[in-house]
Amino acid sequence: MRVTDYELFAVPPRWLFLKLTTSDGTVGWGEPILEGRTETVRAAVAELVEDFVLGGDPAEIERHWQRCYRGGHYRGGPVLMSAIAGIDQALWDIKGRQFGAPVYELLGGRARDRVRVYQWVGGEQPAEVAADAERAAAAGYSVVKMMLSARSHERDREKLVRTGRERLRAVREAVGDEVDVAVDCRGRISKSKVTRLASAIEEFEPLFLEEPVLPEQNESLASIAPEIDIPVATGQRLYSRWEFTGLLENDAVGIVQPDISHAGGISEVRKIAAMAEAHDVSLAPKSPVGPISLAACLQVDFCTPNAVLQEQNLDVHETTDNELLRYLANPSALAAEGGFLEPPDGPGLGVEIDEAYVRDQAEKEVRWQTPLWYNEDGSVAEW
Repeated sequence: MRVTDYELFAVPPRWLFLKLTTSDGTVGWGEPILEGRTETVRAAVAELVEDFVLGGDPAEIERHWQRCYRGGHYRGGPVLMSAIAGIDQALWDIKGRQFGAPVYELLGGRARDRVRVYQWVGGEQPAEVAADAERAAAAGYSVVKMMLSARSHERDREKLVRTGRERLRAVREAVGDEVDVAVDCRGRISKSKVTRLASAIEEFEPLFLEEPVLPEQNESLASIAPEIDIPVATGQRLYSRWEFTGLLENDAVGIVQPDISHAGGISEVRKIAAMAEAHDVSLAPKSPVGPISLAACLQVDFCTPNAVLQEQNLDVHETTDNELLRYLANPSALAAEGGFLEPPDGPGLGVEIDEAYVRDQAEKEVRWQTPLWYNEDGSVAEW
């Protein structure tokens, strides 16, 4: 059996799907997306598949991964690793279908029966965030995540601290102690203010503090983490096991968050998870994109001992008339209950793609760009 063909589909709202086909007609799907750089990643996927995958045995996933990664003198980075991620997902999907088993069964079998998922909540004002959190809790989510601030173009970092405290207080009062609340900083606050922020919000017991500094400043977490009483989570903008090494060796993080569509796919995230387990660090894979990415994450979650939480933005507590799940012929495979997802029992990634719908949506123009924000003085701000 050989990989004989591939197709790429850019679809709304901002996703890129890869279809790999083998000589015996088996099809595997992956999601090699880098939000805001769809055409760039599309070109990278095409190069890698044509140079290293077409004509090869799809069962040799690790060899394909190594060829794609080491086949060029310049390696790593978000574009290349996102391209590899989607290829890797599709190859695992093919392998699972060949064996008639979910990928997690091929990776050692279940380590758990269900995994907690969380829902993003937001709004401009604290009351709006609190109302959104109440809706999520009523839908069944036991974990919500909120942004430190609605917007980042604020040069007064002390004001950002006050704003974050007001928003978290409102959410905690709305949902009580039964719902965990995580706080995402997205690197918007300067590293000199992180300990001040943590001190200001500790009484509301956030589940974790995500990206308290920009990834370019991760070395500072080694000195910040011991000074705060909130677990630090980071890793969405790290793309390989080598980039996680320093964080783990320096005890700078409590939860690693590799993105399965950016950090080399299932194969690489499994290795990152094993490294984290050896350092007594938990895994919470990122999946802020589409249903193929989430399905790939679940395959890792269910065979990984230190996986504790799964991100999603597909509103998986409501699968009926859910536009974001229309790409699936079996949306119930990603249906949550009581704030948890159960393991998909279908072969491969466990989801069936509605290819006719994908092709129809791919006719639309998809040109999503990361919002560009400015400070009041006109300088460019963090999104």
